[in-house]
Amino acid sequence: MAGIYVHIPFCKSRCIYCDFYSTTGLEGVEDEYIDCILHEKKLRESFLHDKDIKTIYIGGGTPSVMSLKNLTRLKNGLGDAQEVTVECNPDDMNGDLADTLSNIGVNRVSLGVQTFSDSRLRLLRRRHTSIQVFSAIDILKKAGINNISIDLIFGFPNETMQEWEYDIKNALSLDVQHISAYSLMYEDGTPLHKMLKRGIVEKCDDSLSLAMYEMLIDELAEAGYEQYEISNFARKGFHSRHNHGYWTGEEYLGLGAAAHSYNTIRRQWNVSNVHEYIDRIKNNVIPADGEDIDEVTRYNDIVTTALRTRDGILLSSLLPKYRNYIMENVQKSLANGTATIDHDRLRLTRKGLFVSDDVMSDLIFI
Repeated sequence: MAGIYVHIPFCKSRCIYCDFYSTTGLEGVEDEYIDCILHEKKLRESFLHDKDIKTIYIGGGTPSVMSLKNLTRLKNGLGDAQEVTVECNPDDMNGDLADTLSNIGVNRVSLGVQTFSDSRLRLLRRRHTSIQVFSAIDILKKAGINNISIDLIFGFPNETMQEWEYDIKNALSLDVQHISAYSLMYEDGTPLHKMLKRGIVEKCDDSLSLAMYEMLIDELAEAGYEQYEISNFARKGFHSRHNHGYWTGEEYLGLGAAAHSYNTIRRQWNVSNVHEYIDRIKNNVIPADGEDIDEVTRYNDIVTTALRTRDGILLSSLLPKYRNYIMENVQKSLANGTATIDHDRLRLTRKGLFVSDDVMSDLIFI
């Protein structure tokens, strides 16, 4: 199986925590950008060894700020797939957008909810309100899109357990098929990180953040959601096929500024500048740097992706050199209960989910 990821870097406004490449300068560029994405797809026809495209994921940025004409043109140019996901903002959602998505073959929508607190949404500089979330979900369902994922964030400055429980309860009331939840991150260079450095905001205490994560796991399990990856929960049959491909080492083609591609032997990443991207594509030049995937890199990729999932790492699939290495270096995690081995699979325990980076760092081959 292979996937296609398309990066739409346009946003009406920029959230204070986001460190993905995006721009608020959409005017006069959108049509040309979509032309270039479709041309890049032709230029990269030989990159994927597996030509069987099973998933398409249009992310950002904010794909839902594009015109309906360009959304249609983009999807038609990409072709069909078993799972076609588009990221949307709740305040962009209306009947015309939802009907267009449904009519062009989009069968999964990822909605950036983040929180049901209007004050925290304002802190993040999100454009939507909590009421618009419920409206957006209703509009999507009426359009026949029933595979809906929402994103949540926990661990806000001064957030309480009661406030987080309120977010979880509201999320469950939406009756969606997939929920992703992440601890608020303070990435270097973001406005949020600068606010932290200036003492305007204060990080959530680690013990409180852990308690919130534990509550999330319990509440979603009780509601019938299966945790299949550290931050991802789904009802049966609704795992993200596209993201699963990332975690299991499947090939994917990334189109657009800042998009990444991988074909098992090489990884590439496009230039993170819309105008430079457009200029190069118009000159039939693939705007990417890259690296070859050697034996060590492939092993380290497995550690940092497969170990995130419920399935973990199949030890017998590793070359003897790396199987021995991982067994030598995982002993501390086995002893402290953050990892376990069962039926030849190395997995994180529930205790290990919250400290996954520590477990993985011990297993990285240097």
